[in-house]
Amino acid sequence: MKEITQPFRGISRYLLFISVLTICCTDSAAAQNSTPLQITVDPDQTGPVINKHIFGQFAEHLGKGIYEGVWVGPDSEIPNTRGLRDDVIEALKKLKVPNVRWPGGCFADEYHWRDGIGAPEERQKRLNASWAGRVEPNTFGTHEYFDFLNLIGAEAFISANVGSGTVQEAADWLEYLTATGSTLAEERAKNGHPEPYEVGFWGIGNEVWGCGGPFTAEEYLKELKQFSNFSTNYNPEMPTKHVAVGPDGDGFGEYTEVIMKEWAQKSWAWNIQGLSLHRYTRNGWPPNIIATDFNEAQYAAVIHETLGMDGYISRNKVIMDKYDPEVQVGIYVDEWGTWYKATEGSPEGYLEQQNSIRDAIVAALNFNIFIRHADRVKGANIAQMINVLQAMILTKQEKMILTPTYHAFRMYVPFQNATRLDIEFDAGSYESGEVTLPGIDAVAAQDDKGRIIIALTNVNPKEPTTIELSLAGISIKNVVGETLYASTIDAINTFEDPENVSPNPLSPDISEGKITVKLKPQSVTILTVEKE
Repeated sequence: MKEITQPFRGISRYLLFISVLTICCTDSAAAQNSTPLQITVDPDQTGPVINKHIFGQFAEHLGKGIYEGVWVGPDSEIPNTRGLRDDVIEALKKLKVPNVRWPGGCFADEYHWRDGIGAPEERQKRLNASWAGRVEPNTFGTHEYFDFLNLIGAEAFISANVGSGTVQEAADWLEYLTATGSTLAEERAKNGHPEPYEVGFWGIGNEVWGCGGPFTAEEYLKELKQFSNFSTNYNPEMPTKHVAVGPDGDGFGEYTEVIMKEWAQKSWAWNIQGLSLHRYTRNGWPPNIIATDFNEAQYAAVIHETLGMDGYISRNKVIMDKYDPEVQVGIYVDEWGTWYKATEGSPEGYLEQQNSIRDAIVAALNFNIFIRHADRVKGANIAQMINVLQAMILTKQEKMILTPTYHAFRMYVPFQNATRLDIEFDAGSYESGEVTLPGIDAVAAQDDKGRIIIALTNVNPKEPTTIELSLAGISIKNVVGETLYASTIDAINTFEDPENVSPNPLSPDISEGKITVKLKPQSVTILTVEKE
């Protein structure tokens, strides 16, 4: 028996050792998971001002983006102001929308501005060749656009027609908008607006390497110089920034080099203040990711592609820094956002898709990237504002709902024109299959009242994350918070359940000069800190 029991006694000891080791490792892993991630913000280390225009919107004559989304007509039973939806106007006011890019997109390079002025019943009807051949009644034109901007408090970002238009047509449009005393100014007055309009941004074409041309970079450069030279703003109340077409996220990178090299040795006759970059999150072309009922792998794939925005901007910054070290030309990412497979049963070419908590995460991560590049990124426009792609608002006749992306925009309002602060943090990690992503992301800023704003995004859909936040040398008076969270990665708002994904107040703990907050999975959180 002794010879038999000894081996079993050895096995028992081995099993006991393995059990103890397992318990220790489990405890260690649990301790690691429960150990707060450290974030430090130094209010004395300030960066550039975060230009409010990185929170811009985009409204194209596409699907139900304009007609039903913005414009219902003055005779509609849907409450409206001069034909513009009251519910949409009130919702957009809360976003403090800095600018709205219009009329496109691809539509801009088939749009002739004279079709959209004068008596509505006398306006030209056209077929929208860019988007499904829908009849374009032009009842929403120049004056309706500026009326809309006035109601929501936004600036104008107009994309001029380079593809099918002429230099003279663009020059006449800007004169019509901004001049006094000329025949075109008198025509504007007869159409109901004696005072000149203010045009903040003048986009010289759109995607001229594709639907807006197509031109090589060198061919477009010739057009750019002519359009810039003859596009004159006559309203001294607001200078107009000229924004040139730059590359797409999937190619045409030579545009930045060609345009910036020529700009660096330009003559007095032309100038630009901005270069447009486009980049969508769409996982290939045609888009192959679904907007609803997706799995964790599809969630992670979208987040992974979104984070590529940082490298895309960085690569273009290197070129621009070479030719423009004083940063006179800003980057305008005037089309960005998620582009999924269209909603089943929606009209062809309307680009209708749902909007989940995943899209709010995408929006927050893009905001953070723009903020980190605030020295060069001076504007951005999400595609698009209503009923199209990554929309803020969805409408269904008289009904309206706010999307998770809308809530992300509203929560980030305090970052508009705030001063970026240095922030250091341990991002941790989140893994899904072969994809490894940062567990969290964070940015910080100080507003004009001295309050410190911190944005915290928990990318991880599996685990909550505890954050311990330190403010170097700051005595904390009060902290208020707000978090956008949903219990599943594909949670959406519907017309039947419009509040399913919506922000809730958060009360962080303050102890020994540090702020502790537990971030729920797949969540966006904003903290506002008042100093003593």
